[in-house]
Amino acid sequence: MFFGRKKRLEVDLGELADERESLSGFLRSNLKLDVTSRGNRLSIESEEWSSQELKRLVNKFVYHRNLNTKYWVALEGDVVKIKKFEGAKKHEKSKKEPTPPSTIKHGW
Repeated sequence: MFFGRKKRLEVDLGELADERESLSGFLRSNLKLDVTSRGNRLSIESEEWSSQELKRLVNKFVYHRNLNTKYWVALEGDVVKIKKFEGAKKHEKSKKEPTPPSTIKHGW
């Protein structure tokens, strides 16, 4: 009997490591497979899922969590990587001096 070969699919979280538990739960519920976590990576062993389909699911997660303004999903080889846009930096409040009160004297 011929057995299918399981492929190891990986997701590299990059700077999005704090979303590891949410993403692994999302993938577990959609793929119906075990997701293992090692450091900054998630691994999935599957016979029927491809890395393209995994990329689509990770992109869906990023979109639904409203993270698509800061992060984007790329496929490099068989590894799905979550990358941060280069221009996405935290906006600090501008430290402008407050406008002084008006010193105009009214004639009434």
